[in-house]
Amino acid sequence: MRETFNFCAGPATMPYKVLKEAQAELLDWQKQGASVMEVSHRSKEFVALAKECEADLRELLDIPVNYKVLFLQGGGLSQFGLVPLNLLGDRIGDGKTTVDYIETGIWSKKAAAEGARYAKNNILYSGKEEGYISVPKQNEISPNPNSAYLHLCSNETINGVEFFYDIKNSPIPVVADMSSNILSRKIDVSQYGVIYAGAQKNIGPAGLTLVIVREDLLGNASPYVPDALNYTLQAKNDSMLNTPPTFAIYLMSLVLKELKEKGGLEEIEKLNHKKAFLLYNTIDNSRLYRNRVDVDARSNMTIPFTLADPTLDALFLKEAEENHLINLKGHRSVGGMRASIYNAMPIEGVIALTNFMKDFEDRHYS
Repeated sequence: MRETFNFCAGPATMPYKVLKEAQAELLDWQKQGASVMEVSHRSKEFVALAKECEADLRELLDIPVNYKVLFLQGGGLSQFGLVPLNLLGDRIGDGKTTVDYIETGIWSKKAAAEGARYAKNNILYSGKEEGYISVPKQNEISPNPNSAYLHLCSNETINGVEFFYDIKNSPIPVVADMSSNILSRKIDVSQYGVIYAGAQKNIGPAGLTLVIVREDLLGNASPYVPDALNYTLQAKNDSMLNTPPTFAIYLMSLVLKELKEKGGLEEIEKLNHKKAFLLYNTIDNSRLYRNRVDVDARSNMTIPFTLADPTLDALFLKEAEENHLINLKGHRSVGGMRASIYNAMPIEGVIALTNFMKDFEDRHYS
């Protein structure tokens, strides 16, 4: 285990075991005499790796057979525009097509702003006025059956709110940005039309974007979508239309195997609940620390908190680093602190953080 615990929101900490394994075979992968970064993506060895990686992902998430798994580039942010470009086809800019958005934080707000370039926005819910501290209840969501699809961000990394349910039986496809909580718990993939995720939180390193798309939604791309980012073309070519992010796929394959070794998502979810409880319990039983998010919407992945005395912020961060707890500074748009405790953060890291927080409060806030 590392001596330093990295609470960075992304690119985030990677599993120690995965990094050690990658280090051991970095110069010679599968006795190829070359690094995995140096072999052809079309070689039989790498193709086998990519297929095994997809199979492990399908097993962990229980992905139905009528869904395609794509390994793309461009990051999660690019999907804010690529989703409409791939789903709306010749309806883009016709002045009639609407897309439903649920706005629960800064990332879903950005997605809606980008989507407005291609279709009319129909904001079903916005938490902006209250400061993005909640998500709507299941019975509060009424998708417009005439909209093309419904978009949401299942975990807001900046604001610290998370959906803990799948929207059931929507009359239109549900599109979810799961960049920061995918693989953290079990989900019902069949309730979604598209799931996308940047890799750099729970999947692997930055540079890989995962897209899971229901087959009946393929074939609707705008002619202006670049081939390399066209869902339909990439699905037909097993994500090998162009050179994929090979090293990121390799690391993802190692991450998935570790998740399986730990008992799959059922066990991972239990551990994530335990880690989050430890940190929230420390905050809630403190005079110094505050978290404003509604209890039933509090993220298990990204936990923002503020200090009652903000003049202590700089000292908190300085002493945290001295105690080998790094990257706890909150996002510039909201300030305060933020602890990102994705899958790869061991519970020992959360214990170390909570112990430090209690000690810091005892010494500096009486």
